[in-house]
Amino acid sequence: MKSKTILFSLFILIVLVQLYIPLKMILGEEDVLTNGKEFKFETAPVDPVDPFRGKYISLRFKNNTFPIENKEDWARNEEVFVILKNNINGFAEIDTIVHKKPLESIDFIKTKVQYVYAYKKEKTISVKYPFERFYMEEFKAKEAELLAADTFKDTTKTIYASVFIKNGKAVLNNVFIDKIPIKDLVSKKEN
Repeated sequence: MKSKTILFSLFILIVLVQLYIPLKMILGEEDVLTNGKEFKFETAPVDPVDPFRGKYISLRFKNNTFPIENKEDWARNEEVFVILKNNINGFAEIDTIVHKKPLESIDFIKTKVQYVYAYKKEKTISVKYPFERFYMEEFKAKEAELLAADTFKDTTKTIYASVFIKNGKAVLNNVFIDKIPIKDLVSKKEN
């Protein structure tokens, strides 16, 4: 009888752990969306060969490079912290990149160095933002792809991603074309 009680208690513990982990992840993202600071990251055209894979849009960002003084101080795939600020147009840009985690009161993202570039006097690093996929309904992805491609051709329109940031964590909230969510624009075209 004792072994059945122990097995049942162990089973309940395993179930609780399996529920706790996804719940903690969901609540963590909700906390970032609720209490984090919003930044708008201006996007750049995506390689037309494979811009969508499955049910998400692959995003590339205009402001993902930063000038450096010494190439040897940085390594590809190295973990870094990108400290952000808003430019005069209201879009996020890199203020600085550091090796150690900054104070929590600063707006930053934990990420990795994608490339270290040095040619003549120009030395830069590019970072890979942790929010390069925007998930959508599967059947709307193709229409969103066409809409985004048309928008990049029109220099009067702006595409940006709304990202909430808190204590190094980032949550991609939405993608906008001229302040209108891309999901709404795709829905309008279907009707």
